[in-house]
Amino acid sequence: MRGKWMYFHGTSKINDKGHLEIGGCDTTDLAREYGTPLYVVDEALVRQRAREYVEAFRASGLKFQVAYASKAFSVLAMCVIAEQEGLSLDVVSDGELYTALQAGFPAGRIHFHGNNKTPEEINMALDAEIGCFVVDNFTELRLLNALAGDKGKKVNILLRITPGVEAHTHDYISTGQEDSKFGFDLQGGAAFQAVEEATGLKHLHLLGVHSHIGSQIFEVEGFRMAADKVCGFALDVRAKLNYTFQVINLGGGFGIRYTNDDTPLQVAEYIKAITDSVRTNFTKADYPLPEIWVEPGRSIVGDAGTTLYTVGTSKDIPGVRKYVSVDGGMTDNPRPALYQSQYEAVLANRAGEPAAETVSIAGKCCESGDMLIWDLELPQAKSGDLLAVFCTGAYNYAMASNYNRIRRPAVVFVRDGAADVAVKRETLSDIIAGDVIPERLRKSALTNG
Repeated sequence: MRGKWMYFHGTSKINDKGHLEIGGCDTTDLAREYGTPLYVVDEALVRQRAREYVEAFRASGLKFQVAYASKAFSVLAMCVIAEQEGLSLDVVSDGELYTALQAGFPAGRIHFHGNNKTPEEINMALDAEIGCFVVDNFTELRLLNALAGDKGKKVNILLRITPGVEAHTHDYISTGQEDSKFGFDLQGGAAFQAVEEATGLKHLHLLGVHSHIGSQIFEVEGFRMAADKVCGFALDVRAKLNYTFQVINLGGGFGIRYTNDDTPLQVAEYIKAITDSVRTNFTKADYPLPEIWVEPGRSIVGDAGTTLYTVGTSKDIPGVRKYVSVDGGMTDNPRPALYQSQYEAVLANRAGEPAAETVSIAGKCCESGDMLIWDLELPQAKSGDLLAVFCTGAYNYAMASNYNRIRRPAVVFVRDGAADVAVKRETLSDIIAGDVIPERLRKSALTNG
């Protein structure tokens, strides 16, 4: 089977029954107990990935914060694990902030991102006394200062800048004017103007700057380019404003392996390149070494997630393709429909069997575009088989929807043979829990009746 052995990450393996096992739990037992679709999270692998970042930074000798980007997968249990592993936490909405606070995550280690934070969200974060706001634009800069002033507070901020470096996998582009909805443009002068204004606002304390150069990055050159740009900007600010940055945040975007075509580096390689580049740039300029922050999300939870589906119907079009349908799809994993994302999978209940045919995995939504995997080699799939799709820990549950009024799956964390529900499966009652029939419609129905 193409790539079969490549995708047994973490604690995953084929057990003596020929079934896929994760965290010491037989996936057929998980499907029987919790139903499908089912998100399965390998807790040991999540913790391993988090520790790889922390240990790599400790080896550098620099001050640091590793902030888990909770937009990748935000649930109470994940926030607890992030806290236990010594991570900080990025949030981008009141919902993510509320989740973190309800999980007991220390507010002082929460960073609030986003290009359009509402006054209500800002006030909620101010009341919680979070550690830092990552300010995205002038409107927010002034609003945050005013709202903090209303509460008699002075809050830490980073300014998000667009450094003119874009990195996606192997492609690096340095542009003069980056076209992005996020951040203050460096080349056009907005970033310098933002620093100048921020340092004059009495309810804000400017720690430094933030930059983010892309997603699914498999090389280090983009981070080096960004460090060069940020260092040059820091020197310009010091020379003209006599202001020294304490923090440099180089964002996230560290890639993971979804298929054989993906070639990510080890976490330690990314971090060494970043810290070496920062150390070289700032030391050479006789600039005090700043604290380095990064924001991994996908690379902590992505390959720790597996989604289990039950195979239903099949459709064979001779000379064209064979479709195999499962009981989930774009409602629990919209990424293939949105980004043409690619995944690999096995039949979890027949994981030791050789491939016998090439099929395409279709979801159950009433959309032609609801396809999970094209051209997957599997044993001959039968109704009732269990399909395991790998590397679904990031941006799957987080982006799930109730399209077609399909219920969202449960999430279970597995470790050392134990499985624990982290998110309950939605019920049919949950689907209509927020629905209200307006009274005028009830009266109309009675009148018409």
